[in-house]
Amino acid sequence: MNPSQAFTFKVASTPLEFERIHELNYRTFVQEIPQHETNPNQTLIDRFHGENTYLICMEADRLIGMVAVRAKRPFSLDMKIADLDRYLPPGRSICEIRLLSVDKRYRHGMVFAGLARLIFDFFRHHGYDLAIISGTVRQKKLYEHLGFVPFGPLVGTGDALFQPMYLTVQSFQSRAARMDRQSTFAGLSKEAVNLLPGPVDIRPDVRQAMGRGARSHRSGAFQEDFQWTKKRLCDLVGAGRVEILLGSGTLANDAVAAQLTLAPSQGLILCNGEFGERLADHASRFGLPFEIHVKDWGGVFDEKEIESALNRKPDVRWLWAVHSETSTGVLNDMDTLKSLCVSRGVRLCLDCASSIGTVAVNLSGVHLATGVSGKGLGAFPGLSMVFYHHEILPAPNALPRYLDLGLYAANKGIPFTHSSNLLSALQTAVMHFQPEERFAKVEALSQWAKSRLRAAGFYIVAPDAHASPSVITIALPCETSSKRLGSVLREKGFHLSFESEYLLNRNWIQICLMGDCSREKLASLLDILENRPNLAAIA
Repeated sequence: MNPSQAFTFKVASTPLEFERIHELNYRTFVQEIPQHETNPNQTLIDRFHGENTYLICMEADRLIGMVAVRAKRPFSLDMKIADLDRYLPPGRSICEIRLLSVDKRYRHGMVFAGLARLIFDFFRHHGYDLAIISGTVRQKKLYEHLGFVPFGPLVGTGDALFQPMYLTVQSFQSRAARMDRQSTFAGLSKEAVNLLPGPVDIRPDVRQAMGRGARSHRSGAFQEDFQWTKKRLCDLVGAGRVEILLGSGTLANDAVAAQLTLAPSQGLILCNGEFGERLADHASRFGLPFEIHVKDWGGVFDEKEIESALNRKPDVRWLWAVHSETSTGVLNDMDTLKSLCVSRGVRLCLDCASSIGTVAVNLSGVHLATGVSGKGLGAFPGLSMVFYHHEILPAPNALPRYLDLGLYAANKGIPFTHSSNLLSALQTAVMHFQPEERFAKVEALSQWAKSRLRAAGFYIVAPDAHASPSVITIALPCETSSKRLGSVLREKGFHLSFESEYLLNRNWIQICLMGDCSREKLASLLDILENRPNLAAIA
């Protein structure tokens, strides 16, 4: 058996784990390294305990190793080195690593390497890209082996001397990759299962494309790739034209609102979730006149209700809705909206950020529609699209340059700097995208997962007949905290969506199938969720 299978690497969360942390802290930094005074309790509570996140290694109920991470300034090193930042690479998101300790009986590479990998995963999740540490001079070579760079004078006194060091996430990543090949990390950290609505798991070929050298957006090769990608996107969704914007879906929806201001008229916005509400916010910020047709979150729009709303306002000339409402998992009926709008000469605008790449989308008959690169299409976040069919002319006296779709159209989609790296990744993703195979796989996986969840007693917000297969929103019972459950699942390697304010407020959690996910990986998550007594303990 792999010895690592007896170890559990996690974020400390239980009273027993914190008790063990104080005991190991005492053994290391009082008895072994005489940094603090002895005491009869033989425990040492760190002065920053309330601000620390402890990453630990457990063997059953025994604490084998630990490290504390803290991002609040001043750091302990701020108090020991004047003008600390002058020693560090500029423009970084910094945290401090402290209290690194491994039980004497387990000081082999496996435990230390496992803690190092846990630190790296923690960095990636929280966005830190530089760590500082006071490393004991006794282990200086080990720290340097992991990529730590010494800086400044030694701190401490006597037998408790420490070398200030820093580590960039890029340096650690390259070292970790080499150690992986040498089996130092073998079996210690499973690849996390990404069940987020974005960013999604990225295929190796798409990652490779992203890493190619940057090219000028004015080069012939870039422009050729750009036009090919635009055509491929249009073919996937049945659109006549598309503009690719350097920004998120929020930017694309702002561009839609900007276009609607060019022909001022009354509008109607449909809202049955967070992103419908955001469309109303876009419209309000641009001063558009509109009314809102509201359903409860998770509710389904009734055709006759929309028809009545349009009949009450015969001057409505545009209707704006979300196709796949990411907050609830409801898939609004595009065909019904098309039919209602075309019969009245109403321009239909749709937010398709969470539907393109996950379900069949046909934008014929849709005036303006938005999409993004970092969800169902399987590329990196950072590009968004506005699809349309008609001619759009520049509006230099009415719109900001960045929002003027006509300016994009007049310059073949490239009026100013674009990212060749993001384009290469998107081009590779859509080049190999197989719509029918992809949609069938997501649908089958979604139905199987929802069947198991319902059998286990979970309530799924979106009714099956009007549900997106790629978003499963679960309303948890009040006795189970979505924040706590989501955090525990993340520690176990399952990244679900639960941290958005609108989800926390409703005690909802989401399983999203925007990216590629195997039945085997999803089964492991469902096995945990089906263990209801365990969930009660988590709450």
